[in-house]
Order: sequence, then structure tokens, then C-alpha cells
Amino acid sequence: MVLLHVLFEHAVGYALLALKEVEEISLLLPQVEECVLNLGKFHNIVRLVAFCPFASSQVALENANAVSEGVVHEDLRLLLETHLPSKKKKVLLGVGDPKIGAAIQEELGYTCQTGGVIAEILRGVRLHFHNLVKGLTDVSACKAQLGLGHSYSRAKVKFNVNRVDNMIIQSISLLDQLDKDINTFSMRVREWYGYHFPELVKIINDNATYCRLAQFIGNRRELNEEKLEKLEELTMDGAKAKAILDASRSSMGMDISAIDLINIESFSNRVVSLSEYRQSLHTYLRSKMSQVAPSLSALIGEAVGARLIAHAGSLTNLAKYPASTVQILGAEKALFRALKTRGNTPKYGLIFHSTFIGRAAAKNKGRISRYLANKCSIASRIDCFSEVPTSVFGEKLREQVEERLSFYETGIFPRKNLQVMKEAMVQAEEAAAEITRKLEKQEKKRLKKEKKRLAAIALASPENSTSTPEECEEISERPKKKKKQKLQEAPQENGMEEPPVSLAKPKKKKSFSKEELISSDLEETAGSGSLPKRKKSFPKEEPVSDPEEAENRSVPKKKRKFKEELLSSGPEEAASSKSSSSKKKKKLQKLSQGD
Repeated sequence: MVLLHVLFEHAVGYALLALKEVEEISLLLPQVEECVLNLGKFHNIVRLVAFCPFASSQVALENANAVSEGVVHEDLRLLLETHLPSKKKKVLLGVGDPKIGAAIQEELGYTCQTGGVIAEILRGVRLHFHNLVKGLTDVSACKAQLGLGHSYSRAKVKFNVNRVDNMIIQSISLLDQLDKDINTFSMRVREWYGYHFPELVKIINDNATYCRLAQFIGNRRELNEEKLEKLEELTMDGAKAKAILDASRSSMGMDISAIDLINIESFSNRVVSLSEYRQSLHTYLRSKMSQVAPSLSALIGEAVGARLIAHAGSLTNLAKYPASTVQILGAEKALFRALKTRGNTPKYGLIFHSTFIGRAAAKNKGRISRYLANKCSIASRIDCFSEVPTSVFGEKLREQVEERLSFYETGIFPRKNLQVMKEAMVQAEEAAAEITRKLEKQEKKRLKKEKKRLAAIALASPENSTSTPEECEEISERPKKKKKQKLQEAPQENGMEEPPVSLAKPKKKKSFSKEELISSDLEETAGSGSLPKRKKSFPKEEPVSDPEEAENRSVPKKKRKFKEELLSSGPEEAASSKSSSSKKKKKLQKLSQGD
């Protein structure tokens, strides 16, 4: 007897349910559909065997990603190996997703089934799941589903491999829409301004130029010889400018009020601004295509390549298409109409806008479109799967198409594909090395800028915020020496507070005798009545303007103290101290002689 189990994945965890015999359920399929809505009858069919809740929302997201990718997660493996019978041949496991069913059958060996009765039973389990699991309410199950849905969608958008292609798809769609709008608005300006100056339509064919001229001319009666130079700049043709001036003098148009002219000029300004934006958007699209699909854009052009990517959905999807699909991409209606009516199938789709098909003869258009589609398929695959995309392959493929065109016209045989690809490989390696070199240089520059920024942040840290700008300049100018830094860091490591050590080493000064110091100090005090104040010693020696300060700095600390005591006691005490010191020396000499 084969036992049927059903695996149900929910936002709160995995559930494994057991059912009645498979034969009975398959025979009673209409009754199963009726029992799904009734909880009492559904309990008679389905029984919960095991429930494995997720530990956190992160684990739930990991399991959801694994199920969507068709990978058996460790939690799911543990649940199935623990609660399913050991005899795998007697077990039939029903799953909702064929991918995860194939992965379970390959890794664990259980026979899996999808669709039919399993889909109906899973619908009933989804409806009554909060009643099957104890402690789970409908509100908490809905909250778990909402949270998992948000995180899963956010992860899908964040790690979307086609996110660069999306910019190309949107820009080419906007470009096509702008072309339609500019044409519509330009026709409106032509019709509106044509009431006043109908001859201008026949002279100027370009829509953007017509709008600029309508904005510049305004009232045709005010047009004179002075504005002829500006007309030549706008039309880029002196003959057309002269024709406009002559036509304005003998125009058949009606007179318009100033308010009507203001409205026409403002609308013309809008159309001109749209055309300018269209040009900037085309430049942006060109730069994007050179980054994302350089080979495809070099082969067939930026606009046609972007339309192919947009129609396929992404560059990856375009790379998966065969050349026959690329050839008729964009002509699906004509293809299915031809298949339905058994008529001729279309020869080309979007690649018809390429210049190659326009240059080919009528009898060779189908042949060149088939050849061009083949090369487009190769170029898209190179762009999609190469590590360093370059335009070398696209240029070589373009040369091959050119040679094929000349072969159709002149009969000169083109080069072999093998020879062209060997040349392209050599050039592509050189181009890739150059690109990697440039990227490394850019990375080094970025790291240097980052280091400078971090250094600036470190200097502007809260420790230095209290210091004045002058002190900051002095600190930045101090010489950095490793020994002094170690001396400063040592007391901090031991946890002891000691007075700060000056960073700069004091220079050795010339020593003076006490008598010379006293005599020089007496002369200074006689010349100047007040003594200079002692300044705080800084590690950096600043230029000293006062000679007294220079002399004080040149004297060591002990002698400086002695000098200050002498100066504070006055000249008389200084003389007495001098005599007493000489007496002491004499006594010491006598004692040494007596000994």
C-alpha cells in the first residue's frame, strides 16, 4: 500500500500531512473538491504528521529562496528524513512546485507528484492551515505571510541581475515616446503658426528648426535685415534665411494678436526643450549601451541594440534566444498571421532598422538579415557572459557583415570566421588588460581619497574640537617622532596620569657661570625696571622678538631659577650673596689644606 504525504510550505514553517490511500482519493476526486471548503470533512481526509516552524524571519527568507530556486534546504531535508517512512518505495510525496519535487526526488529518493488531486488538497490546506496547527491563529499567519512577502520581494529587487538592463529598457521606451510626442507637437505648432506665416512650412522641413524659428520670428512684420544673421545661425543656410526674409514681406498670412503670439512662442519653447532633452537622453543611452552591451552596439547600433534588449526583456534573455528568433524579434504578429494563413513568413523584425538591410539589394535582404541575426546572437552572448566586456568582438563582427555585403555585390569571398575570431581574441586580451589597468588606477585613486578623508575626520575628532585654530596649526606643524609618541602612550597603557612630555627636544645651549649671569642680569634690571613674564614652553620654537626672552630661553631651568631669586632680592643682596659664596670657597680651601 502506497502512503500519500503532502508537503506544504508556509511563511511560518514546513508542514507534512498524511492522506488516505491514493486509489480512494483518485476515485473520489469530486468529493475531495467538495470537502476542501468544509473543515470537518477535510479533517477526515487530511491529518497533520509534523510541523517544522522557522526560527526567525531570516531563516524563513532563506527557505523561501531555496524553494523558489529548486534547492532542498537543510530544514526541509531534516523534516522529510525524520518523519517520512524509511521504505522510500512505499512513499508518494505530493508537492506544489515541480522544481522542488525534482530536487527532492534526486537527492532523497522519494517519488514526488504534482497537479491533479495534490493541487486540490494543497488548496484546502492553504485555506484551513491555521486550524490544522495548534497555537497558530489566522492573524499571526497573515502577518508572517506579509513580512516574508516584503522581505522576499525586496531581496529579488535588490539582487536582480537585470537591474542595469532596466535602465536601457526604460530609456529606449522613453526615447520612442518622445519621438512620437515631438512629432505631434511640431505638427500642432506648424498648423497654429501657419495661420500667421504659412510660407515658412514650405521653406523649413525640420520640426525642431521650425519651432526655433517660430519662437524667434514671432510677428513676421517685425522681421528685417538686422535679424538676417540670427536667421542664418538657426537655419544653417544663408539661402533659406534670405528666402524666409523675402517671404515675410509678401506673406498671405492673417494678422495675430500679441496674446496669441505669446502662446505660440511658449508652446514652441516647450517643443524645443523636449527635442533638447531627447538629444541628452540619446547620449545617456549611448553611454549605457557602451557599458552593458558594447559588442552589440558596435555591431548594430545603440538604438537597435537597445530595442532588441527591451523586446527580449533583458540582455540575458536575448543571449538565450537562437538567431532565428532574433531575426524576427518584433514581427510576431506578422509571423503568426503568416502561419495561420499559410503565407510567407516575415524576413526581419526589429533588425530591419539596421543600415545593413537598407544597403542590401531587394533580393539579398533576407540573406543579409539572417546573417546579421546570427552575428547579433553571438555579440549578445559575448556581452552577457564575458567578465570584461569590450567592443572588439562587435567591431570584428561588423567587418564580417560588411564583407558579406560586398560578397553579394562583387563576389569577393569574405574571410573565414575562425581567422577573424583569432584576431579578435588577441585584440580583446589587450583591450581587457588595458581596462583592468585603468580600473586598478581608479581604485588606487579612490583609496587615496578615502585615506585623506579618514585623516581629515581623525583631525576633526571631538578631542581636537576644544582647541583653537592657532593651536591646531601648531599641532599640525609639530615634528612627529616615534620615541616621544611611545613616551606619551606608556602612561596611558599603565593607567597612570603623568604630566605631558613635550614632543620637541630642547636644543643644547651654552652654559654660563653664575658671575656672568648676575652681572648681565644687573645690567638688564638697570636698563629696564620690569622683568619679562615667563611664557609657557611649547615644543615648537617660535621666533622671539624680545632679546630678554631669547636670553631666558638659552639658560637651563636650574640656573634660571637661581637668576630669578637673585633678581628678586635686588642688587644689594646679590652683592652680599656673591661675597658669602667667595668666603665659603676660601674656608673649603683651608680645610682641604689642613687635612
